[in-house]
Amino acid sequence: MLLAAQIVGGLALLFLGGEWLVRGAVSLASLFKVSPLIIGLSVIAAGTSAPELFVSLVSALEGRPGIAIGNVVGSNVANILLVLGASALIWPVVVRRSVVRRDGLALIAATAVFCLLAIGGKIDRHFGIAMLILLFAYLYASYLAELKGTQTLSKIEEDVAELNGDRPVWLISVFLIGGFVGVIMGSNLLVEGAVGVATNAGVSETVIGVTLVALGTSLPELAASIAAARSRHTELALGNVIGSCIFNLLAIVGVVSTTISLDVPKEVVDFDLWVMACITVAFIAVSFLALRLGRAVGLGMLLLYGAYIAAQFAGLSAIPTMGKDG
Repeated sequence: MLLAAQIVGGLALLFLGGEWLVRGAVSLASLFKVSPLIIGLSVIAAGTSAPELFVSLVSALEGRPGIAIGNVVGSNVANILLVLGASALIWPVVVRRSVVRRDGLALIAATAVFCLLAIGGKIDRHFGIAMLILLFAYLYASYLAELKGTQTLSKIEEDVAELNGDRPVWLISVFLIGGFVGVIMGSNLLVEGAVGVATNAGVSETVIGVTLVALGTSLPELAASIAAARSRHTELALGNVIGSCIFNLLAIVGVVSTTISLDVPKEVVDFDLWVMACITVAFIAVSFLALRLGRAVGLGMLLLYGAYIAAQFAGLSAIPTMGKDG
């Protein structure tokens, strides 16, 4: 019961803290006359990734790389198969070819870089800095590209205006401070609860990282995507999922490994890394070929995600490692 309370409490604090951080950051950026496009492409994206970032950072600092790396890998798998799959099952997701050409190829490149570094077994500060440089280059390229798309720019400005609300400085401070406190406390509670569950269930911390922790930190994206699908506004869902995956790989791994060198668990290198890579490539390939992702595709994605989770708890992810050790 205590572990369940820690996990639920941690997820609640992460959700509220992330929401407050986004609103506070958007208001602060608007106060300093930052353009809505910059806010939409960077400030909001960074704020929504705060839960994943703090969970991975806390895990790495506590010497639990299985949860830190597993959270990133599992979140990308969940974003593609669960979040997008659930959205497509409710209402077909419209594929914007321009987004797939630009951001899809960027995601494949980011995935390739992460996989190459992970195979080495350790991601240190130099690699972390390089990943952050790649992230800023991607954001700048996105900024230049979105300047040319008046429809997308109008949608971004609308979303930013909805989040802003012309808040006074004292309220912005409350949102930012409360948001940081929420994600920090929530991260600690979730990591402690996850470690306890792993110990009691007799599974590795990596399995808990790619399943329970990753699913928990992906809940805000899932809730937002389902709400958008219900209102039949799925045109930006594909871009949001791709952008979130890129942020997970470059921003979260970049920041964490710049702070402390990340040891990549052998279990991830032998199984989860390749599952994530194959799912990513297949997802972008299907998006290139299809005009939209319909309900059949959505159902297939959800079934694949269920199979992935089942494989984790059935111990299938450890088989390649066991074979090498034997």
